Parts: sequence; structure tokens; C-alpha cells
Amino acid sequence: MVDWSLRPASGADVEVIAELRAVVLRADLERLGRYDEQRVRQRLRDAFAPEHTRVIEVGRAFAGCVAVRPDADAAWLEHFYLAPHLQGAGIGASVLDALLRQGDRDGTRIRLNVLQGSRARRLYERHGFVVEREDPVDVLMVRQPARPDADGHADGVQAGATRKALR
Repeated sequence: MVDWSLRPASGADVEVIAELRAVVLRADLERLGRYDEQRVRQRLRDAFAPEHTRVIEVGRAFAGCVAVRPDADAAWLEHFYLAPHLQGAGIGASVLDALLRQGDRDGTRIRLNVLQGSRARRLYERHGFVVEREDPVDVLMVRQPARPDADGHADGVQAGATRKALR
């Protein structure tokens, strides 16, 4: 397993994240006939909220990002991108696990949107997300928070380990 860390995003991160989004989503968007080189970057710029975004670092270098945006009845997991050369090493699963443990402790339902046919869907399904609805382009998924055990730990996980991972 590769060591990773999260740091708060800043406005200065928007362009490197927009570029990563374009690279990561290109194959899926092309397959769906929806890739537009400018639009894929601009949609990130328009939606970028550094206060909800964390930058994933490996060896103190930019490796990806993830956003968790609160909403009325759930938190939205958004803009979860990992550099292609780091995919498949367990980093994404580990980051997702840390975020979900926090959500479990907080009792937060988590929603996300994934493109039809994306390999990321399998990752989300392995972590307890189920399809809420779908259309020809998007799959909306949701995960209910795990119930705490008798000691107050979600699925037996100690809270301190995740808090540390999210700093």
C-alpha cells in the first residue's frame, strides 16, 4: 500500500485539478459521446469549492483530489480523481474508506454520481453504495451510514484513525 495524505485545497489548486479531471474522465466521456476538451475543465472550475475539497498527496506530491459537499439530507462525494499512474494501487479505496468511516461516525448518508460504464462504479459498490437511479449517462448512487457497534464505532473501526487520515 502506498502512503498518502490529504490536505485542504486552495484556490491555487483549481487548474491542476481541472487538468486531472480532463485526463481521468476522457475515456468514459468519449465512450459516451460527451467529451469536450474545454467543457470538461470548465465544469470543474465552475463547481470548484476549495472549502469542501481535499488534495490527495503521495510523497508530498499532488496525486488527486476529492470533495465532500454537505447538502440537506446527505453529503455529496464529488470530484474524486486520482492520477492514472497511481490508480490500482489501493489509494482510492483507502481514501474512500477513510471518508466513509467519517460519514459513519457522523451518521451521514453519502451520495455520488458516476458515469455509466465507469470502472469506479465497482469501487463504490464494494464500499456499500447502491444505485438510486440511472440514465444513459449517469448513475446516482447512495450509501447509508453504517450503524455503530456497542462501543460506538462504526463497523468496529476506532474513530481516531480516520480523523488522523482526514487531516
